[in-house]
Amino acid sequence: MDFTNEIKKRRTFAIISHPDAGKTTLTEKFLLYGGAINTAGSVKGKATAKHAVSDWMEIEKERGISVTSSVLQFSYGGYCINILDTPGHQDFSEDTYRTLMAADSAVMVIDGSKGVEAQTRKLFKVCVMRHIPIFTFINKMDRDAMDTFELLDDIEKELGIATCPINWPIGSGKAFQGVYERKTKTVELFSDTQKGTRVGEVQRIAASDGQLEQVIGDRAKEKLEEEIELLDGASAEFDQELVSKGELSPVFFGSALTNFGVETFLRHFLTMTTPPLPRLSDHGPIDPMEEADFSAFVFKIQANMNKAHRDRIAFMRICSGTFTAGMDVYHVQGGKQIRLSQPQQMMASERKMIETAYGGDIIGVFDPGIFSIGDTLTTSREKYAYEGIPTFAPEHFARVRQLDTMKRKQFVKGINQIAQEGAIQIFQEYNTGMEEIIVGVVGVLQFDVLKYRLKNEYNVEILLENLPYEHIRWIENEGIDMDSLSGTSDMKKIKDLHERPLLLFVHEWSVRMTLERNPDLKLSEFGRS
Repeated sequence: MDFTNEIKKRRTFAIISHPDAGKTTLTEKFLLYGGAINTAGSVKGKATAKHAVSDWMEIEKERGISVTSSVLQFSYGGYCINILDTPGHQDFSEDTYRTLMAADSAVMVIDGSKGVEAQTRKLFKVCVMRHIPIFTFINKMDRDAMDTFELLDDIEKELGIATCPINWPIGSGKAFQGVYERKTKTVELFSDTQKGTRVGEVQRIAASDGQLEQVIGDRAKEKLEEEIELLDGASAEFDQELVSKGELSPVFFGSALTNFGVETFLRHFLTMTTPPLPRLSDHGPIDPMEEADFSAFVFKIQANMNKAHRDRIAFMRICSGTFTAGMDVYHVQGGKQIRLSQPQQMMASERKMIETAYGGDIIGVFDPGIFSIGDTLTTSREKYAYEGIPTFAPEHFARVRQLDTMKRKQFVKGINQIAQEGAIQIFQEYNTGMEEIIVGVVGVLQFDVLKYRLKNEYNVEILLENLPYEHIRWIENEGIDMDSLSGTSDMKKIKDLHERPLLLFVHEWSVRMTLERNPDLKLSEFGRS
């Protein structure tokens, strides 16, 4: 079958890291090697500098951070690669979580001078929950780094995963000379390339070659020999099965900024990862190598990616079969046949219309407002649905005040569209209309993004009045009488976009007290998509 050969070529992975570990720079270098771009952009810099391809939103360019995940596709060495570049900042972890649901593996970027940081730890736990393979790239070796063994211990202790270095650094900072390739017993020598260039000069020399001592110096060679002897006796052996189970992380060293070690990592990574794997549905696993029918799920919705278009794009992970432009599919949650129009693949905000795509690919389709995150689409007679994507409980709340009441229509449209993307959650006061809107977010930086996007995309200015609530609970009881509910003085009754009742609390003890006062009441900490 033609579609199985295409699926075998696919590799779909997410890049995760703490902010400033160099994740977006590494992504740029992958694109360079795939010929997708000619010059890598700087993530930070002056207003005139070229920005990273994956940072397409204006606020990202201004602040030099990624606030939304982006999708990038390129070809390299006979593989078709889909990269999901995720936000590193913890305030956008919900977007990262949803993106990881669409990935088959993850590349974890760690700053060699800092080791495992708070956000890396949080995101890694999501990978563990999903049992996806994790590959580690220890970046910024051209700067002074922690002791290499300490870095490995840090990963193993903090993240609870065994490590297997595939190569080994020779020094760091100004003393960084290259890496030792363990399997081939060769040394790859580092030369500081012009930043942004595609290919630097890479000199390889056998570790047994007598010239090595002259090139790197006798002290560096002696230290390398000592470390390799220690490493061979102490580190885990490479085991592809354990890697595939997410129990062993292959580790690589290099510098994304100076473009050293990136192509070596990419080559190894592609041989160690698998083509798209079966996905769990309510009818059991759906295997892309056996299921000829098209199926996909929506993991991200983005409005106004391009101001000239003013449209909504639903990002879908294709799980099986072949996608063809203009095909009719069954929208499981909507309960009807629909035509997928304007199919496109992305280079961040740049669009390319496509005719076909296969299992493992990420595509964007025009969304007239009918899709929600987690929706399943299929051409199969069996109307199965893929497992849902959980909603994170907001931790910060604010009341939204509109500055110009004459722009009510733009305001309602804008805040609803941004909420449908999953970046924020909006609620209404119980027993009132849309006059009183409360916004809930996982991280406070989302408030800034909301204000920025409403102003720049919808020409609406707002004021946010912070609310003291920290705990939200969904009411599980069907048809509950909210008016007769006996609560606490710090409890607030609200409803979501689907008219479902919720409760907000300032204190956690108020949740327990409310349950005691209402014995039949059932509350949940998790939202339903």
